[in-house]
Amino acid sequence: MFNESNQGTDSPEARRYNRIRRWLGISDFVVGFAFLIVLLVTGWSGWLRDVAYRMGVQNYTLAVFMYLLLLLLIGKVLGIGFDVYGFRLEHRYKLSTQRLRGWFWDEVKGFLVGLLMGAIVVELLYFTIRQWPQNWWLLAWALFMVLFIVLAQLAPVVLFPIFYKFEPLENEELRRRLVVLSERAGTRVRGVYRWKLSEKTKKANAALTGLGVTRRIILADTLLDNYTEDEIEAVLAHELGHHVHRHILKSIFVQAAITLFGFWAANWALHYAVDHHLFDFVQISDFADLPLLALVATVLSFLLMPALNAYSRFNERQADRYAFESISSIDPFISSMNKLADQNLAERTPSKWVEWLFHSHPSISRRLKAAEEWGRAQAAHT
Repeated sequence: MFNESNQGTDSPEARRYNRIRRWLGISDFVVGFAFLIVLLVTGWSGWLRDVAYRMGVQNYTLAVFMYLLLLLLIGKVLGIGFDVYGFRLEHRYKLSTQRLRGWFWDEVKGFLVGLLMGAIVVELLYFTIRQWPQNWWLLAWALFMVLFIVLAQLAPVVLFPIFYKFEPLENEELRRRLVVLSERAGTRVRGVYRWKLSEKTKKANAALTGLGVTRRIILADTLLDNYTEDEIEAVLAHELGHHVHRHILKSIFVQAAITLFGFWAANWALHYAVDHHLFDFVQISDFADLPLLALVATVLSFLLMPALNAYSRFNERQADRYAFESISSIDPFISSMNKLADQNLAERTPSKWVEWLFHSHPSISRRLKAAEEWGRAQAAHT
């Protein structure tokens, strides 16, 4: 029967760790938000635009890239303290296995990847604004969604290997079990891979990634080395639940609707700023208005975060339910959740407002309670 021992309780260490991480994230958000405000109010964005033009030899396309580079560099400098503190935090709580040199190299790679992806998006954005100033937001939205889907497909084979090492899973019996489980869920995976997460962290994870021909299962070595095959199957069954309930497709539609509204709001904000001579913008193709676009996206994301997290928690509960139905016993699911909570130093019972505002997954205590109730219901029917 369900009892508190199955739920477990949060240690003071877990509560401190998660509280610090939340405040670290909030502080980083506030600094980034303030940076955008300052750029616009002080006119520094216009000054950066002029610098970018000089660096770009008066070429608009090159100047857009140089402006983005300067913006990202300043943002990185402002946020480096939070990044370093986050690195030290993981070591303080004995969760990280990464050395400073490796972390620094990951930061460099992350910056370069962000610059490349940001350049593609921003260059396309201002190209559409210059060519179709009245309806640019519709075309930009369509291009953004295409890029979003392409990136989801390419990420497992292009982006992930930049930061992590992968190798085919050697455990043939486990590989076969997981492939069969995937086929029962109606998806065909193109491989099962061992994810060398232990080179960076002691935390464990697993995922079903990619779309179409890049669909694959990735299992962290920290999971493979510490969990039974039944527990790994239970973890993957949850991930497959997202496929069965078409959460990826539904999320794409949700993202499309939100992004469409976001681009409309951005278009309104740009025209309003130009028409009312705000921030010294004389036309919407002035790329000094990029912080205004970022500000609109930030505000919209913040306002929608509770609703999107609630939607995500609903999807996670559905995926859990599928896992319950797909495994022979509920016990491996319960034991794997408890292990993950301990290994990842996760909060089992966060406060209601913390779960409502920040968590994309139901609390571990709620997930365990649901599993126990499912187990009792099944036992009552046998």
